[in-house]
Amino acid sequence: MGTTEMRAELLELILDVSFRRQKVTLASGAESDFYLDLRQTLMRPRGVALAGALVLDRLLAGPPVDAVGGMAVGAVPLVSAVLAAAAARDPASALLGFFVRKETKKHGLARRIEGGFAPGQTLALVEDTVTTGGSTLEALDAVEAEGGKVARVLCIVDRGEGAAAAFAARGIELEALFGRTDLPI
Repeated sequence: MGTTEMRAELLELILDVSFRRQKVTLASGAESDFYLDLRQTLMRPRGVALAGALVLDRLLAGPPVDAVGGMAVGAVPLVSAVLAAAAARDPASALLGFFVRKETKKHGLARRIEGGFAPGQTLALVEDTVTTGGSTLEALDAVEAEGGKVARVLCIVDRGEGAAAAFAARGIELEALFGRTDLPI
């Protein structure tokens, strides 16, 4: 199955199980007439397989990165999907994954960033849905503070409400599989 067919199938699944027309308050505090709960898509075998493969395709088509990660909890299924897709294509893939906690753990090794992260790495941050980009910008700040270099930010759906401009202000292009024009709004 080619990329075009995979994109169409993923969008169909997103619209079927993750898209809701209802008034909601978003994490940014803004009100919206629709809601996207991509956990519903990413917690299905076909959804996680399609999302992982498509995000990996984007990663492989651009500047290389050492690791892919994002803010817990939202990015964790997508990071896992990308790593699984990488392993399926190349069992010797060196791509690593990590996640950023909202705050540093109070026990154990007292880390905020967990997984395959090390200072000096070139990184990609991923997110399922972005509105203003707030949580991913928080992850960006955390990994930069620990010595990581964020080269790319990818998402499944950009709601088109300011995230692209927020990342551009930081010198990073937001790469989205789907945008607002792909949604029936």
